[in-house]
Amino acid sequence: MKLYKKNIPATQIKPAASQKNPALLLSLFFAEILCSHKVLAQTSTEPAKPPVVATPGAAATPDAGGKPAAPAKAETKPEAKTEIKPATPPVVEAPPVTVTAERPVNRIDRQVYDVKSDVNSTNGTAADALNNVPSVSVDPDGTVSLRGSTKVQILIDGKPSAMMQGDNRGASLLAMPSHDIDSVEVINNPGAQFGNEGGGGPIINLVMKRTRQPGGFGVVNANAGTAGRYNSAVSGSYHEGAFGIQGGFNFRHDGRNSVGDATRDSLDPVTGTSTHNTQTSAAKGLNDFSGINATLTYNLGTKDTLGANFSYSLRSNNQKSEDHYQTYNPDNALISDYVRTSLRKGDSNNYSWGGRYDHKGDINGETLKLDLRVSSSDNASENNYANVYAVNPGSVTDRHSLQDNKTGVKIVDFTGDYERPDGDGLIKLGYKIADHKSEFDTSYFDIDPVSSIQTVNASRTNRFSLDEGNLAVYGSYQLRLNEKWGVLAGLRTEYTHIDLQQLTSNIEATNHYINYIPSFFASYQMTDDTTLRLSYAHRIRRAGASELNPYQVYRDELNVSSGNPKLKPAQTDSFELAYETRVGKLDMNIRGYYRNESDAILYRRTLLPDGVLLTTLDNGGGSHISGLEFTLSGKVTPKFSINTSGNLLFGEQIYVNTAGQEVHHPSTSLSLRGRFNYQFTDDDNLQLSLNTQGRTASGEGYRQPNSTANFSYRHNITKNLNVVMNVTDVFNSNKIENQIDTDILKERSIRRYDGRLIYIGLSYRFGGSPTSGGTRPPGQTPPPGRP
Repeated sequence: MKLYKKNIPATQIKPAASQKNPALLLSLFFAEILCSHKVLAQTSTEPAKPPVVATPGAAATPDAGGKPAAPAKAETKPEAKTEIKPATPPVVEAPPVTVTAERPVNRIDRQVYDVKSDVNSTNGTAADALNNVPSVSVDPDGTVSLRGSTKVQILIDGKPSAMMQGDNRGASLLAMPSHDIDSVEVINNPGAQFGNEGGGGPIINLVMKRTRQPGGFGVVNANAGTAGRYNSAVSGSYHEGAFGIQGGFNFRHDGRNSVGDATRDSLDPVTGTSTHNTQTSAAKGLNDFSGINATLTYNLGTKDTLGANFSYSLRSNNQKSEDHYQTYNPDNALISDYVRTSLRKGDSNNYSWGGRYDHKGDINGETLKLDLRVSSSDNASENNYANVYAVNPGSVTDRHSLQDNKTGVKIVDFTGDYERPDGDGLIKLGYKIADHKSEFDTSYFDIDPVSSIQTVNASRTNRFSLDEGNLAVYGSYQLRLNEKWGVLAGLRTEYTHIDLQQLTSNIEATNHYINYIPSFFASYQMTDDTTLRLSYAHRIRRAGASELNPYQVYRDELNVSSGNPKLKPAQTDSFELAYETRVGKLDMNIRGYYRNESDAILYRRTLLPDGVLLTTLDNGGGSHISGLEFTLSGKVTPKFSINTSGNLLFGEQIYVNTAGQEVHHPSTSLSLRGRFNYQFTDDDNLQLSLNTQGRTASGEGYRQPNSTANFSYRHNITKNLNVVMNVTDVFNSNKIENQIDTDILKERSIRRYDGRLIYIGLSYRFGGSPTSGGTRPPGQTPPPGRP
């Protein structure tokens, strides 16, 4: 039997001890059933390897090719690889050592990127950290895309969170400190252990920092930015004996002001008349974000650990904006001209709590993990609108209105995962019980400008709720065929039940269905430095709560949207072939991929009689995406390192126009990214990040290219105190530009955000030693003998 474990101490084996633990016995029973029926399944690690024996002061971890790395030794080069033979007597491992490195640690089903090495990690946000990950892009409004697609799930420590759902996600990423993130996992083809919440497509998993370093250790960060922006954070940990606690507090006063322009030419398919509209807008307002989090662990013995976690955050949601609308008839005569002023006040409350139980079995590599997570997000805002007309369209007069919005999301997620060696393979079983509730309550009032009397506007008032339950079981089997080949296969079965209530219209609907979701991975170790990987995954994308709400919601005076409660899940099949090697001192990865989506959830746009554009959703058409992605990273010289990537994408969007005709919408784009670090001295580090996104197809239109550049500089004043300067969007070039071109609509919109923002801050580390098992400050060279 060939196995390996990562950072798991070996323990004395006691025969038949598992019979004393009912939960473990039940899991073993299911494992035997799975083995007897030869079920193939999936796990998140590399193919099974021989057990690794750790020497004092070292930790054994798998390398990028899936082989166990040699224990850390003085003056050992990172790329050195040593084959470790199976141990005969059980040996207790020393505490693990955390290594900060530029090199991604690729696994059979994902790529893992270390973001702690970013120079701006002390004053940046989660969005900044993601923008340094290959093929990941985060817009100034918090919209996340991966390989040009916005259908991305974002998990925290492998679990869904209410703060990463819907409109909460963008705001949370723009406020979450990057200092709290240990690494980012990109899972383009998720395996059987991952569900299909919040998108069902590729997954970006934020792995938060955790430490088990004995004693106390902490970090204090304080930063100031241009135009009154500032942020600060305090984090620390203390571990003594069986007990450990870790947590922190952070505060941020930040935001992005923006200006926008849009032009629209619409054609009425019935009358054949056209209308020309223009819109200019400006929005501003900095908001406050504060958060606190804590994690407690307690070791019941050498095999059992209890854990608990809690977090709470509060975010203000204030903004003032002004929109100027003009409408022209076919003779180019101005028929409507008015300004709409909006004043928004509100806040968002987010919390999460959970508990965890980990058990190590009597067989080396056998584990049982039970995890309960509860998260909630509540948003409330009050919007005051005022329309003032310069050119009055008919009998319309100046008017005032008020809109109250209340939204809430609550997620309960209870999972169990059992892992056990089996001959030359590794078997993994698990379940998931989840409940996802969403509520939307919008009240709209027209206000008489003379008497100030409020009247309910029934056409813009609605209340909607959605309760989605999910029950899933999965199994996976991982097998090392020989010294070069490893395979991993899995199957996930999900039962989904949806209860929908449109309370305003007294409409109720129920839907339920079962999905079978297979996945397969294979790796071939060509040489010590070269690995081939093949992966396939079938995924589904369930519509979100706002996409299922059939009520018409006005975004502004010219745009209204409506969901569709009859939407079916979109089906996706994804393939990927990867080649990983080293070129001199650099790591190089080349990945070819293909993704086919059917029953796609597409936007459909139609014109209402008053010229307002209605955007609805429907199943139909699909998309084909293929591409070639590369990364090249490592130290070119002892002082200069690079982390570059590119993505050449070929896409085709298929949709049905208003005439019922199927339209094929092709697109080709090239995106490039580079992060360059130069260490002038042991105390001075400079980083330049360049990012260019190519044009991509988006529904019935295109997303135009965009380029940004960021600059960071770090100086170590002492071994515990450093100063950081970060400049975002150096050339003030960041913008979001979209173009729509259909048989009834041609529209072009551009929105630009505050650029060239400068942040300067201090970071102080206290307690312990940053290089004695903790996280080393970015750019700091380790002393001899340390990793």
